[in-house]
Amino acid sequence: MRAVQYVEVGKAPVVNDVPVPEPGPGQILLKVTAAGVCHSDIAVMSWPADRFPYRLPLTLGHEGAGTVAAVGDGVTAVSAGESVLVYGPWGCGVCRACARGMENYCERAEALGIFPPGLGAPGALADYVLIDDQRHLVPIGDLDPVQTVPLTDAGLTPYHAIKRAQRHLYPGATAVVIGVGGLGHVAVQLLRAMTGATVVALDVRQESLDLALKVGAHHALPSDGDAPGAVRDLTGGEGADAVFDFVGAQPTVDLAGKAAAKDASVTIVGIGGGALPVGFGALPYGTTVSTTYWGGRSELIELIDLARQGAVGVHVERYGLEQGPEVYERMHAGRIQGRAVAVP
Repeated sequence: MRAVQYVEVGKAPVVNDVPVPEPGPGQILLKVTAAGVCHSDIAVMSWPADRFPYRLPLTLGHEGAGTVAAVGDGVTAVSAGESVLVYGPWGCGVCRACARGMENYCERAEALGIFPPGLGAPGALADYVLIDDQRHLVPIGDLDPVQTVPLTDAGLTPYHAIKRAQRHLYPGATAVVIGVGGLGHVAVQLLRAMTGATVVALDVRQESLDLALKVGAHHALPSDGDAPGAVRDLTGGEGADAVFDFVGAQPTVDLAGKAAAKDASVTIVGIGGGALPVGFGALPYGTTVSTTYWGGRSELIELIDLARQGAVGVHVERYGLEQGPEVYERMHAGRIQGRAVAVP
């Protein structure tokens, strides 16, 4: 089968021919119907060799959808031909976080050598992908897998972040979304669907600002040095009640802090390496700053229900699996609008 693999640190990914895996006890083999391509893969591929945590070659792709092709002994929750999404942040299944359905915060996964598909385990940018446990699959019925697969990360990550900040998202509040890319444009829709907040989108690209308005932002402004002042102008000088930074670089993190109101929530979702100082007087009184990682399986089910109701949709650019390396090049150059999805 074909697989888009990261083979050597510092080198571009390539399409290789690899054996089709066979499911063992408790495992499920999916014939991939769609695989989302995420910007975080570029960050992973930028890590130096002495800090690279995964075994190579690594089949990429942590957003996966497929039909069940074969199951191992003991699998009863899904059957051949069923259309499913892959819940990506795999955990041990028995710790306190996993018991709450939040395997994204599993306390034991790293120590046990459990990795998400595409981020340690073989991923979904292939003709087939092997899933370790039936609890990591979510049936989607007749939903289009190409449109639905980005919900497993580009949807789930902002959904989880917004739920964590809901105390700050009361009717009349102002929410700022920094970076209207694959995750940010979904965040805009979720804020409109889940809250009564005024949504302000910030980005450096005009096409992204246009997309933000198209999917429901009340305001779309350039993400520059004037942005904090513009946010305060829109809020009568108070600032934003909730800020979601989907870039996470130092300039955007600084912007997030400057745009926040008193008793605000700042969530740094992007992995751009920025840091926001926290201390008395460093930020407006009462401001909380947090990071977040992916989301829970129950939240993915909730998100699929929102998609089925038409409350959220992903702007998708569709590519063939063999174009995987090209997609990463386009993404690195900022030439992907919304989410890229590879279709075997």
